[in-house]
Amino acid sequence: MSAPATPPAPITVALAKGALLRDTVQRFAAAGLDFAAVLDPGNRLLMVPSRCGRARALLVRNADVPVYVAYGQAQLGVVGYDVLREHQLPVAQLVDLGFGACRMSVAVKASSPYRRAADLPAHCRIASKFTRCAEAFFEDLDLPVELIHLAGSVELGPITGMSEAIVDLVATGRTLEENGLIAIEDLFHSTARLVAHPLALRLDDGRLQGIVDRVATASGAAGAARAVATALSA
Repeated sequence: MSAPATPPAPITVALAKGALLRDTVQRFAAAGLDFAAVLDPGNRLLMVPSRCGRARALLVRNADVPVYVAYGQAQLGVVGYDVLREHQLPVAQLVDLGFGACRMSVAVKASSPYRRAADLPAHCRIASKFTRCAEAFFEDLDLPVELIHLAGSVELGPITGMSEAIVDLVATGRTLEENGLIAIEDLFHSTARLVAHPLALRLDDGRLQGIVDRVATASGAAGAARAVATALSA
């Protein structure tokens, strides 16, 4: 008599805590994976099984999602496109989920004379959490600048006079307005993306692609259901 088959290991999905989490949970629910437990205010677990037991969620910071996926600790993840552009890790970008919309923008004091990024003086200081994105943008403009990395509250750069401008994510623009700043140019637009570990996709027994297909369908992402694993390029 043969031994019973060993059930496959659960698929691990890295979920970003914060603004993207609720929409992410809803999207996976539409794909048949119930991670609603992560939304419970009393939850303190960082690794949460789905209700069906076929998958588990890792609750991590947005910037850490592609790290867990790139190193193979998670086969799938949901992360903002801004993070993918900034960190450039080797993950497969599969589906534009459409939520979490914002834009990466250059902003200055409303009272400043600058109305385009090209108006900024050479060698001026730019404060940002996204220094790689900022560096690439100003290199394309052929405008040499000094980049200052800040972990948060980058709006204080121009307010205190530490920098002439900032590069940061803008959703409604309300925070900029309340702090006397205005966005003068966009680098790119960002939304949440479904990403995967490329090798996990190549070795997939069909379970991963099934999830990708259902998430793509729930997202209205035409043509994304048969995603091909390709390394993210700038």
